[in-house]
Amino acid sequence: MELFRPVHISGYAREAHDFYPTPDWVTACLLRHVRLRGQVWEPCCGDGAIARMLQAHQYPVVASDAEDRGFGTAGVDVFACDAFPPGCGALVTNPPYGDGGASRKATNASSGMLRFVRHALDLSMAANGQLALLVRFQWMAGKRAAAMLGEGTLDSVLVLTRRIRWFEMGNKTNAGQHHHAWIVFDAARDRSQPARIVFDQ
Repeated sequence: MELFRPVHISGYAREAHDFYPTPDWVTACLLRHVRLRGQVWEPCCGDGAIARMLQAHQYPVVASDAEDRGFGTAGVDVFACDAFPPGCGALVTNPPYGDGGASRKATNASSGMLRFVRHALDLSMAANGQLALLVRFQWMAGKRAAAMLGEGTLDSVLVLTRRIRWFEMGNKTNAGQHHHAWIVFDAARDRSQPARIVFDQ
């Protein structure tokens, strides 16, 4: 029985630790629709793609990553953190999806993503803060993901109607394979109000 089945075959080798810098327009979509409170933590900062866009929009940023990619503070495992960095009121990141190679089982990849979201949610709730995560749109339909989304602190779903192209290789660049969305949680939101859904053009 096959234990690992990739979601699709892109024709490209997967990057180690699911390192795919987020295009500027994707972060710009978030910032068009959401006002973040105070200093922002980017705990999977990679080469600084999201952090730089946040800074360009006048947000002070604390950037860290488990790996050293030349930006932010390296060697910080978000799972070892039990609180936001001092002064931070929001966490914004493109989390590792966990399906980056044949050595991973599909079930483990899904569990890894759920574990990340659960931990990030717990941290943001403890800080009475905000959380914005870039996820594949279809990920939200999973039963365990839907259960977390229905807990009451989901504030917005920002659907990207334009697909992300993670590779730029001129006219050889493949079209994006997935639709994505920002899911935004806010511990301080009015829970009597439904979450909003926005389709960003």
